[in-house]
Amino acid sequence: MAIEYRITLDDEHDFSYRIELDRAYDKEGAAQAPKWTRLEHQRCSNCPLSQNEFSHCPAAVDLHRVIEDFQGLPAIQKALVWVRTPEREYTKLVGLEEGLRALLGVIMATSACPVLGRLKPMAQQHLPFASNREFVLRAVSLYLARQYFNLREGRHADWELRGLVRSFQQLQLVNQAFWQRIVDTCEGDCNLKAFLSFFSMASSLTYSLETQLQKIRPLVMSAGEGAEAL
Repeated sequence: MAIEYRITLDDEHDFSYRIELDRAYDKEGAAQAPKWTRLEHQRCSNCPLSQNEFSHCPAAVDLHRVIEDFQGLPAIQKALVWVRTPEREYTKLVGLEEGLRALLGVIMATSACPVLGRLKPMAQQHLPFASNREFVLRAVSLYLARQYFNLREGRHADWELRGLVRSFQQLQLVNQAFWQRIVDTCEGDCNLKAFLSFFSMASSLTYSLETQLQKIRPLVMSAGEGAEAL
């Protein structure tokens, strides 16, 4: 199962990518990747990987081609972004930053990084160009669905969302370290702004979960209190 992206800026800048959702660590790609992708370069403080098995950061190896493609291009430039998932297609004219954010997000969430892998269920139901409210709603909904199955199967169910906050705290540590990797290598501003935008969405569940929940409450409760009886 794969997701395809095509980002077109003009006749000279037309980029296509195919992201396999189930993929292993790319050892061959790592051997040819730039130095900033090495595991020890700006390594995440919570990285559980062994350097004996992983010479390079899996997410960085998967991302370096995209980062190199867009180096030096302005974030405000308009781009036509076409996305095909197994279920449907999307097309939108957006600023390059927004299109790149969606692409970077799905690549990171499906990499062999075990911390970023916590986002893989969201990547499998990929929604490009998602707003912050949509991101929060999907993250919370998937987490609560998992707790429901935990309850049915005799495991502890976390209805207070404590585990969700802990997971995003771990993701925040990855974000901080990865930001330093990108700062080290990016020349233009589009990669930096796209990463900052992606990281800001992820961090919103760490620092202000209750605020984010209040923003999605009207959407969830719009059917009225009597909907539970249906």
